[in-house]
Amino acid sequence: MDVFALFAARVSNALSVLYPEAGADLLARIVVEPPRDSAHGDLSTNAAMIVAKPLGKNPREVAATLAEHFGKDSDVTSVEVAGPGFINFRLATPIWHQVLRAIAHQGDDYGRSTLGQGEAVNIEYVSANPTGPMHVGHTRGAVFGDTLAALMAYSGYEVSREYYINDAGSQIDTLARSTFLRYREALGETIEIPSGFYPGDYLIPVGQALKAEFGTSLLDKPEPETLALVKDRVLAAMLELIKADLAKLNIHHDVFFSERTLHGQGGAIDTTLDWLRQEGMIYEGRLEPPKGKTPDEWEDREQTLFRATDYGDDVDRPLIKSDGTYTYFAADIAYHRNKYLRGFKHMINVLGADHSGYVKRLQAATKAVSLNAADMDVRICQLVRLMKNGEPFKMSKRSGDLVTLADVVDEVGADVTRFMLLFRRNDAAMDFDFALVKEQTRDNPVFYVQYAHARAYSIFKTANRDLPALDLSPEALALAEIERIQTPEELDLVRVLAAWPRTVAAAAVAHEPHRIAFYVHDLASAFHSFWAKGKDDVSLRFVNADDPKLTLARLALVDAVRQVLVNGLAILGVSAPTELS
Repeated sequence: MDVFALFAARVSNALSVLYPEAGADLLARIVVEPPRDSAHGDLSTNAAMIVAKPLGKNPREVAATLAEHFGKDSDVTSVEVAGPGFINFRLATPIWHQVLRAIAHQGDDYGRSTLGQGEAVNIEYVSANPTGPMHVGHTRGAVFGDTLAALMAYSGYEVSREYYINDAGSQIDTLARSTFLRYREALGETIEIPSGFYPGDYLIPVGQALKAEFGTSLLDKPEPETLALVKDRVLAAMLELIKADLAKLNIHHDVFFSERTLHGQGGAIDTTLDWLRQEGMIYEGRLEPPKGKTPDEWEDREQTLFRATDYGDDVDRPLIKSDGTYTYFAADIAYHRNKYLRGFKHMINVLGADHSGYVKRLQAATKAVSLNAADMDVRICQLVRLMKNGEPFKMSKRSGDLVTLADVVDEVGADVTRFMLLFRRNDAAMDFDFALVKEQTRDNPVFYVQYAHARAYSIFKTANRDLPALDLSPEALALAEIERIQTPEELDLVRVLAAWPRTVAAAAVAHEPHRIAFYVHDLASAFHSFWAKGKDDVSLRFVNADDPKLTLARLALVDAVRQVLVNGLAILGVSAPTELS
């Protein structure tokens, strides 16, 4: 049950009766949300201001008409017109009882919706170069993308989780050469890793595996043949290493797409550029010298350019380098055309802070290859600084000069890593303080939320101890006299629970999974606050040995809190422990 969606529909229906000339498109713009100040009521709507101007009406007059209409609604205790035409509602207590019944009935599905109508969405995230283990710089985007995928699936979208393997280009040649040195080392040679090669010990097992498979025979083969063999083996090994690292955070992709498949004569890049030429999206021209720092891809020459500015980009983009090879962007265009041809009209790419300049060009590419039929949202994840007690923290490093994802997870655990990386907007830089996330205090958001879930279980243990004859089964809780929930403190907690479906929907539409982390923290805070009041006021305690029916009703409230915490933590990919040591 979504109270906000329920009243948005009622307001829309009322307007369609009161003002039949208001069309469906106009009514669809109506918003019902919590007022900025809870003292103003339970719900607020901009409906009067949305419809007034197109209908040639005064917003406050429309608001007054609507207020009079809802004054007859038994679910509404008061309606007030505020400001230029906002309408604030206070709801009757039975509405909040319906919310509790809905949570008990829907369980894991409370908050789940058909918002996405089964539309296919491709979410590409991580997509790190397969040149070694995942490092801490990849971790935030990995967690963000995985949680966004879970959020959108929960909201009724058909989600495909994709990893683009950057397995073409000079960095892969360097990886193969680095691995070949480790192969020679496995054969007993003393090697020296040149500057610019990959020095990490993670290539040692690959070198040993090559020795086991080929013995010394690779030393006798022509270099191109040797490097091709080594490249295949090391890419496979690095991809398995990356998958194992991601699995530490319970992150799994549906599709691993190889960039190498786009290249080659008659490959996707060739066919895509041929199609772009046919559509008039490519021309031969010369780029203006850029202002400020010169980008790597700029060359002062006549060259093949994509008409990116026709699709919202700042400049047209080169597709072929002076040596005749394709630019990275040419591969990007072909890749996103491939996505579109696979049936994806909605695409989301999660990129690191160093790729913020790619947003407009990727959106332009998506519009072009789909003839404006597809949309692209690029979410940028800003940098994470590792801290300890407020000071920069340098962990021991096992893989060259990088702190790996595995290092962080081994230090603090998957739950902490995921929650903390989501407890801030993705586009804001953040500090990850190892000391804070190990504290068992309210200052540690992860502990605070998980402790709320554990506290719910402890309350049931208290009830079993004090009222051993009371049936606390799910069936009994579903039949509890919810009408006994009447105090302002209880109803305030139910109001927080009622906001869950709206929070999920808004987060899915905005592609902002941090809203889920913020919500479960707010719910935990409200729950802890209610529990603390019961320490001072006996009448507010969840368990009352002298009133079993009231106890059962309040335990239904506790179970609703527990259920919604479970639902939220599940989207975040964080566990809901029943006990915390």
